[in-house]
Amino acid sequence: MTLFRFLLHLRSSRTMATSQQCLNPTLFKSFASSNKNSCTLCPSPFLQLKSASTIFNFKPLTSSSATIITRVAASSSDSGESITRETFHGLCFVLKDNIDTDQIIPAEYGTLIPSIPEDREKLGSFALNGLPKFYNERFVVPGEMKSKYSVIIGGDNFGCGSSREHAPVCLGAAGAKAVVAESYARIFFRNCVATGEIFPLESEVRICDECKTGDVVTIEHKEDGSSLLINHTTRKEYKLKPLGDAGPVIDAGGIFAYARKAGMIPSA
Repeated sequence: MTLFRFLLHLRSSRTMATSQQCLNPTLFKSFASSNKNSCTLCPSPFLQLKSASTIFNFKPLTSSSATIITRVAASSSDSGESITRETFHGLCFVLKDNIDTDQIIPAEYGTLIPSIPEDREKLGSFALNGLPKFYNERFVVPGEMKSKYSVIIGGDNFGCGSSREHAPVCLGAAGAKAVVAESYARIFFRNCVATGEIFPLESEVRICDECKTGDVVTIEHKEDGSSLLINHTTRKEYKLKPLGDAGPVIDAGGIFAYARKAGMIPSA
């Protein structure tokens, strides 16, 4: 049973009718509903859950992740509660279109088990090991376990291919904090949310054509839910689209960690 189906079983067997716009894997748009307690965790027609109690409504949670660069406390305009805004800073690694999961983590490493610390570390060392030879720079230097690049910038259809969860896990294990791409494959986007390994941010313009590997960048999260990518090398700024309801889930460390913090399932 997958992570998503497990939580679906815990909530309700009833699913809400979705509009065609909910099928876009990179946009989190609310759809018309007569139930005010409904929520959209992921852009999938199978995951539009209906709750009978407001206790299951998704609310931002303060992140306990140790991988963030900077924490900035802000006040939520809706509830007045404190929300942790995360800022990432470092070197970027630039890719182009249609980076598939075989390029992110070749299938031969699929036998490694991310829950085992030694295997997780090995996964990180093989991140983006399947890239074509024309990418002169390597994301992880051979013989090293971590990457010096903390932000990955991609083009269209990032993460296409197979549904392996090892793809976002290996990027997070290598030290990457976020991917900024023009668009994402549905499964990769959902796996990023489910595992809480990496933030899949979507750009409003084609940033991969204006940035180069090794540029120094900062990703700042704004109070309105949007983000801003600042390229300090070129002195250009780019607005990124909001993550919507997926943001708090990734902040919490994945879908199970979020469910525990929200009281949906018992704490471990």
